[in-house]
Amino acid sequence: MTSQQPKMVCGLELWQWRNKAIESAIAHDILPLEVDWLLQEIASLDRLALRLESFKSLTQITMQLSLDELEQLWQRRLHDRLPVQYIAGVTPWRLFKLAVSNAVLIPRPETESLIDLAVVAAKNSRTEGLEQGHWADLGTGSGAIALGLADVLTNATVHAVDLSPEALAVAQTNAENLGFAERIKFYQGSWWEPLEFLKGQFSGMVSNPPYIPTSTVLTLQPEVVNHEPHLALDGGVDGLDYIRHLIDVSPHYLHPGGVWLIEMMAGQADTVRELLQNHGCYENIQIQADLAGIERFALAYKKIK
Repeated sequence: MTSQQPKMVCGLELWQWRNKAIESAIAHDILPLEVDWLLQEIASLDRLALRLESFKSLTQITMQLSLDELEQLWQRRLHDRLPVQYIAGVTPWRLFKLAVSNAVLIPRPETESLIDLAVVAAKNSRTEGLEQGHWADLGTGSGAIALGLADVLTNATVHAVDLSPEALAVAQTNAENLGFAERIKFYQGSWWEPLEFLKGQFSGMVSNPPYIPTSTVLTLQPEVVNHEPHLALDGGVDGLDYIRHLIDVSPHYLHPGGVWLIEMMAGQADTVRELLQNHGCYENIQIQADLAGIERFALAYKKIK
């Protein structure tokens, strides 16, 4: 969302804009904190300067947007419910600052737990050495999971796949910006298909696939339904189309003892557990809760014969 050339604005004008924006946020039932988060990102102001309003006396503040552009986008936040992360063009996730656009889902805090679960799962497998070798992030979007895996599995090669070329461009930008371009390989395509040349060689697979039932997508909050890519949300009639596919196909790609790990929606855990059990290629099937206590993650290992 942000424009390339830096813009200059005087502190007093920005202070006036901030006051109006906070008022309008409250009136539109938007968290006033979003205003200051946005100014931290696009004007590089720190929390203290915002709290003390000390920036008011600055003659020039460098911003990524002009005040007019900022105001236009803020009006879209108020009236079109455009997510503030798309206005800033970035979002925090784990220790990273990730570039985002409306080509990708905004990575959620709960998804961060997938990375920690992957590390523990690799260590707990009956197969040794899974912290190394090939790992897949299927449906990579912004690249968040691939980056998280590369960060903690320092001896692994991460293969990130997405159907959307626009999403892959965002993910590749993030990998370059954060110094992981050598460790993550990117592929445009559907799920495992681009990785056929590595069949049977994967230590683990992590995915946050589309898992929302089609009929539910249109009932989501306007920030999501009107702005985030439906391709990354809609999981078919019961929300499990892609999870079923990943259960069916992944054993062909994983080492014996390899890790299968996904995020899912509240209420899907029992069905996903049953699908994994009935498939016959998985063992040590586990459901893990997120920090809010919701059964959010399914973990399994490819059976060792």
